[in-house]
Amino acid sequence: MTATVRGVSDWLRVSLVLLLVVFLWGAQDAYGQVKLETPQQTNERIHLLAEAARAHPVDITVGAGDLLHIEVFDVPELNRDVRVTATGNIGFPLISKKIHAAGLTPSQLEEKLDQLLLENGLVSHPEVSVFVKEQNSQPVTVMGAVAHTMLYQVIRPTTLLELLAVAGGISDNAGSVVLITRRNRLEVTQIEPISTQEEPGPNTQTITVRLLDLLETTNNVFNVPIYGGDIVNIPPSGIVYALGTGVSQPGGYVLQTRGEQITVLKVLALAHGLASFAKKDDAVIYRVNPATGQRDTIPVHISKVEKNKEEDIAMKSNDILYVTQSGGKKAAAAVAQSAIQVGTAIAIYRVAGNNF
Repeated sequence: MTATVRGVSDWLRVSLVLLLVVFLWGAQDAYGQVKLETPQQTNERIHLLAEAARAHPVDITVGAGDLLHIEVFDVPELNRDVRVTATGNIGFPLISKKIHAAGLTPSQLEEKLDQLLLENGLVSHPEVSVFVKEQNSQPVTVMGAVAHTMLYQVIRPTTLLELLAVAGGISDNAGSVVLITRRNRLEVTQIEPISTQEEPGPNTQTITVRLLDLLETTNNVFNVPIYGGDIVNIPPSGIVYALGTGVSQPGGYVLQTRGEQITVLKVLALAHGLASFAKKDDAVIYRVNPATGQRDTIPVHISKVEKNKEEDIAMKSNDILYVTQSGGKKAAAAVAQSAIQVGTAIAIYRVAGNNF
């Protein structure tokens, strides 16, 4: 009965989190595209998802560099702090051989010390307690577009979402993927939905997880476990430019992807849309060709994209979207605006004159 109630409670908690996710992600912008979340909304969602998917606690194994506190009940002269050596060993009084501790959990090491004290005739009924006083053997480097770059020690099973939450979430210029570099582990190479790539070096691989998959899917396979020695990197996104007289607010804009693909219409939304007489079907994207180093010209028909007659082109870092205005229409608009101003001035003067 207790297990059933706990299962229902967990289901309700996850359901509430998913409802909040849909609410935060569902707004539409002026171009009919999904609005990008604010950094605060994204990071709040990371914390909520991390809490819902928290890994069950288990003992973490001892490793090189860890400082252990060992106590033997009723034998205080044997109590001491010991440091695990680079080879994974510890020394203990009256035991001549080094004791291999690396790879054992604290409880397993307690059993091993109990047995050694008994076999060497040192304690008749040994009761040993082992505590990890200072952990240095499970470092995870968190870097890139996060709120706080850091060195994190894995003291219990930790997932990618939990790690990002500890790092304060992602920063404004976060790109679309998380890269996890680690030594090969069987648990990861068997996960099909996640992209893995072998790297030069001793059994090293890079795992690529899309932020969109991590934050939006209910499939926990993307919330990969994090192990000591991992390097977690969120590469920052680049900058795209919306320029020309046809753009309301020309300038460079950080690709605030939050895992989404940035397109022409989304860049225009960031630039406050088009000017009144923009030449929608004469816009171009200037993009650097990596093979030649020269900028290629990609025509963009914005009016057709708005009507879903052409695909909304994906923007890449350092792309320039250039939109001009129609010269004749612009001149006619200036004349019309002057006429309105003159007419308004006359009307005001006449109203004022009638008051005398």
